[in-house]
Amino acid sequence: MATRLQQDRFRTFIDLVADSLDEPATGTELAQRAYLTRFHFDRLFTAVVSESPGAFRRRLLLERAAYRLVRGNTPVTEIALDSGYGSNQAFTRAFERAFGVPPSEHRRRGVPKFRLDAPSGVHFHPPAGLYVPSSDDERRGSMDLTDRLIEHDRWLTGRMLDAAASLSEEQLDAPMDLAEEEILFLDGPLTVRSIINRLVFTKEVWTAALKGAECPEPGEDSLSAMRGRLEAVDPEFLEIVRQVRDRGDWDAVFVDPTCNPPESFTFGAMVAHVLTFQAYRRQLLLVALKRHGVTDLGYGDPIEWERAVAG
Repeated sequence: MATRLQQDRFRTFIDLVADSLDEPATGTELAQRAYLTRFHFDRLFTAVVSESPGAFRRRLLLERAAYRLVRGNTPVTEIALDSGYGSNQAFTRAFERAFGVPPSEHRRRGVPKFRLDAPSGVHFHPPAGLYVPSSDDERRGSMDLTDRLIEHDRWLTGRMLDAAASLSEEQLDAPMDLAEEEILFLDGPLTVRSIINRLVFTKEVWTAALKGAECPEPGEDSLSAMRGRLEAVDPEFLEIVRQVRDRGDWDAVFVDPTCNPPESFTFGAMVAHVLTFQAYRRQLLLVALKRHGVTDLGYGDPIEWERAVAG
């Protein structure tokens, strides 16, 4: 099992080499940037990355070269120079050893393959980055797509509730004018309050359906009451969805007794339905809040949420 120190060193070494791909950097210069002697840098780098610094850098440059050969018309000589080779002949020899064919043949075939065998799993990632796999420890504690979508929904809805608290009662109940657009699954005037209420009530309804309980009545719609309702239902909905995910029951069918008459759904379709229309309502709410002067919520981007929780 990799230690935290090993993981940190791994990322540090990867970053050092990545930063040197487009500049002539000697092994000694890379070692100095890592605050190590050349001997210790080479030894530690090879132990952590399972390739020597020079071999690692050459492989990444050859992978990038293979990608560029079939993605454009850049002359082979220019690609050779950009890959750190002083001559086209030296580049051709190295490329053929790595890929089994010379650069010109690779280009002629239009072969999309550009990754070479790598013990570290680190590869060039188009157009100009690196692919770095997560460690075993990171995978064990990582979130899958379901976690990301549901946790982002919780995070953004909570932020919007906080923002709505700065509005007056008149602003909370001011109808939005969205011309002739049809608003799905929202009854009555479209307001900040009604959108928040529907965000909360949707989870209450589906949580009841998943539990086989009776359909709940709409709850109190003051901001404090809606926050309390959300804090009560969110963990329950999340836990049910995670149990479905862990069992691999996305295609299993359940009967929703809250419908009249009762209807059947797969668990996967239900979760996709909830997340789709929650995202739709969140965007409506972002527009409504922005019209009332709330401009610090951004676009509700899941990337922003993931960066926030990563610290």
